[in-house]
Amino acid sequence: MNEPTKQEHHSGSHHHNEHDHTGHQIKQDHDEGKTSIENETSREKIQAHGNQEDMQNHVHSSHETMDHNHDSHTGHIEGLRKKFFICLILAIPVFFLSPMMGVTLPFQFSFPGGGWIVLVLSTILYFYGGMPFLKGAKKELEVKNPGMMTLISLGISTSYLYSLYAFAMNTFFHGAHVMDFFWELATLIVIMLLGHWIEMKAVAGAGDALKKIAELLPSQAYVKQKDGNFTAVMLRDLMVGQIVIVKAGEKIPADGIIQEGRTTINESMVTGESREVPKQQNDKVIGGSLNGNGSILIKVTGTGESGYLAQVMQMVSSAQHEKSKAETLSGKVAQWLFYAALFTAVITIVVWFAISHDIGKAVTYMVTVLVIACPHALGLAIPLVIARSTSLGAKNGLLVRDRKALEIAPKVNTVLLDKTGTLTEGNFKVIQVLSFDEHYTEDDILTLASALETASSHPLGFSILRKAAERKLKPLAVRNVKTLPGIGLSGTLENGQEISIVNAAYLDNHGVPYPETPYHELSAEGYSLSFLVLTNKALGLIAQGDEIKPGANQLIENLKQRNITPVMLSGDNKAAAEKIAAVLGITEVHAGLLPEDKEKMVKKYHEEGNATMMVGDGVNDAPSLARADVGVAIGAGTDIAIDSADVVLVKSDPLDIIHFLSLAKNTTRKMVQNLWWGAGYNIIAIPLAAGVLAPAGILLNPAAGAVLMSLSTIIVAINALTFRMK
Repeated sequence: MNEPTKQEHHSGSHHHNEHDHTGHQIKQDHDEGKTSIENETSREKIQAHGNQEDMQNHVHSSHETMDHNHDSHTGHIEGLRKKFFICLILAIPVFFLSPMMGVTLPFQFSFPGGGWIVLVLSTILYFYGGMPFLKGAKKELEVKNPGMMTLISLGISTSYLYSLYAFAMNTFFHGAHVMDFFWELATLIVIMLLGHWIEMKAVAGAGDALKKIAELLPSQAYVKQKDGNFTAVMLRDLMVGQIVIVKAGEKIPADGIIQEGRTTINESMVTGESREVPKQQNDKVIGGSLNGNGSILIKVTGTGESGYLAQVMQMVSSAQHEKSKAETLSGKVAQWLFYAALFTAVITIVVWFAISHDIGKAVTYMVTVLVIACPHALGLAIPLVIARSTSLGAKNGLLVRDRKALEIAPKVNTVLLDKTGTLTEGNFKVIQVLSFDEHYTEDDILTLASALETASSHPLGFSILRKAAERKLKPLAVRNVKTLPGIGLSGTLENGQEISIVNAAYLDNHGVPYPETPYHELSAEGYSLSFLVLTNKALGLIAQGDEIKPGANQLIENLKQRNITPVMLSGDNKAAAEKIAAVLGITEVHAGLLPEDKEKMVKKYHEEGNATMMVGDGVNDAPSLARADVGVAIGAGTDIAIDSADVVLVKSDPLDIIHFLSLAKNTTRKMVQNLWWGAGYNIIAIPLAAGVLAPAGILLNPAAGAVLMSLSTIIVAINALTFRMK
């Protein structure tokens, strides 16, 4: 895997690596004499427009089907919604025509042939409405992990099959009366479909991280031919070893090594650092990164599945797959209830047959046990809390995309935080301007510095020019601008005065005095410092760096108060990362990390027994967001980070991490309460239905069981609605 060159920003230095005169000259050479190529390129760009899908398929063919994940997810929610309403309509006649556990309710009535209508509608309900649960049960049983789907399937299948038997006995054997469970079948299917629809709608996520990673690449590349001209080829046809031209402002189509030219490249998708990195001959470049202001020729070293982005995609996919295996609390409870119901049912039929020698009575008791075990309340216990929780979260800028995050978050003891964009603003900018001479204002210092930087392609130069533009300062005219390698720039003003922008080492070496106190204070905070010198006198300095976000300090303090260890992960250099960490009070720092390094770091903490949360905002964070127990994306970050995460902080405020932890804690508390109400009914009703107290003359009447079941469901619903954001 290609490792990108990283720009080191050491304290107190302003490294202007050979400025862009050469780079501009090369760009000019490409532009001149190749007018026909430019025209051909423009035409082919238009012709190639719309071929993005072909490119995506080429980037990673194994993810071909995942390009439609969002559409299928949305379609699944709509399918559940449609199925719920159709089943509700079909169930209404059953509610009116069929008794509840053998008890005719006041609103129910009957007429000749009504039983057949109930049978037909119940059969449709079972096969149409129950199919999602039956398929889910099949999958659970295939992996020998019965859960909610298996428990529901057990309930509806028992209800339906025994009701068929009851219908046959009551219809064809006159005088016989066997209680049916068509009413229970209809209510269970409708309630379960409602619960699943509510939950899926509450945590519906948009987009697909893998698809968006593929979209980072352009649809075509411009390959050098034997005659020296360049021809556009689709990305799927690009081969290792070919020479490709990348013009200013274009995306780099594949991993490669610069053969000719000089430029700056925005590699934020890889390192997470927003500044542009100077690149020259023999430097490595990453497919998908953005070329700056110079044209370059690169030799392709990786395409398709061998490319860097494809490997990032593989990491994201692998991490998502592994994390999806995690069991939810409701799933575990459903599993216990399934085994309890099955065990109790077997004991019931054996014991009652031994006592009564009446197989009909024994089967009836067994079926009653299995039907009462149907998790009506349990099916709504979690979805209602999730719906309420996600709604409150959304109103407060917290979008929950995976409900498992709400269950896992209270257990988190390690929070891994990306530096740039999460703890800091992510924009390299002028932080402070100081004047050492009373005759020169801060604006004068900026004006003189920007005069030199107009000839620069260095990221620090861009920052100074932006600041000058913000203050509406017009750069002075400067001639004879020269690059001072590893030091800065020098030039001559129109009045003949020599002007330069240099680092502290230059001043020390040339004996130029400057105030050391502000220099040491600012360098200690990790800023890059540039000194403005006029006729061998230091006029002032400009401090540049990344600002710490408001709320970042409080976030770290709150995490420590909760006994959660904050860890910084950064693609930036070690010195810059450690200085930001020191200001924030973070003791565990890992710097100079690529995406795979961050993902390995999250995995390492997890393997050490920690429950991990990863917070990030860029493509470089996507694998680690997917790998962590809880992945939290900053809302101002990339779509790829957001799609890899379980939770999105819309306002990009670090303190919202604490708000999410509080939301998750309160959500889990409500979940546990509801599970006790939902499962508590079963814990009491199943043994009573089995007849454990029959020797004492106490037997659960089916009607009483139905009342208990309804009461449990109502309590669960009310408890969920009382949930508040604290």
